[in-house]
Amino acid sequence: MEIIKNQHFEGERPLFEQHHLKLEQVTIGEGESAIKHCSDIESEDCRFWGKYPFWHVERFSINRCQFDAGARSALWYSNHLIMRNTRIDAPKMFREMHHLHLEDVVINDADETFWRCSFVEGTNIELHGGTYPFMFCDYIRINGLKSDSKYVFQYCKNVELHDADIVSKDAFWECENVNIYDSRLDGEYLAWHSKNVRLVNCHLSGEQLLCYADSLLLENCTFDAACDRLFEYSTVKADIRGHVENIKNPTSGLIVADSIGSVTIDENVRQPANCKIEVRNSTI
Repeated sequence: MEIIKNQHFEGERPLFEQHHLKLEQVTIGEGESAIKHCSDIESEDCRFWGKYPFWHVERFSINRCQFDAGARSALWYSNHLIMRNTRIDAPKMFREMHHLHLEDVVINDADETFWRCSFVEGTNIELHGGTYPFMFCDYIRINGLKSDSKYVFQYCKNVELHDADIVSKDAFWECENVNIYDSRLDGEYLAWHSKNVRLVNCHLSGEQLLCYADSLLLENCTFDAACDRLFEYSTVKADIRGHVENIKNPTSGLIVADSIGSVTIDENVRQPANCKIEVRNSTI
């Protein structure tokens, strides 16, 4: 493997069609598409501030690197990436990529990040700012996700999260096959129009959560005191610990809580309109 160390590149495609290459303490400056149509590339302690540095790259690793704000859209149409201990300050990262492994990665501008990606696994990932990260993704597994980005995980399938802390409006819209464990989810309109969402040992905050959902399952979950109008038009099986303020027009299933402030069943409830709602050890 050829090693390039302590060098600076800029301009148009300076490392075009390079293979079996290791970059150490390299900077990629102004210009576009520095590492394009390449394979088997290792980058360590490098800094990127030019546009589109990694496009159409196969089998590559990025370790202890930094992507400045100018390195927008840095990783597209590339596969089999391992990224560790990296800071990203640029938007629109990770587009149409497959087989990604990330550890200890901080993304400070998560706008339109992770679009149409599949087979993404990660540990200790942070997303800050921006909108619509993880749009149209499939097969995602992350342990330790912190995110304050808006509209995360829309139109996704086969998502598994552990120990997540997500503050986001409209998260998990129209998702399918989602499992979330030991997490905190804060935001309005959570998981609307979703299918097969399972929440285990989670705490939820926000208004009008979990509506229009099909086959929704909650196990040992808690709700913030301000949550109301939950489960409208959803088919649901829910084991709620503690108090829930208001449940409105669930379609079918079973909801059990330690205490319930109020239940709204009005003329707009959808058939079969046979959801059982119980305070533990008694029935409403």
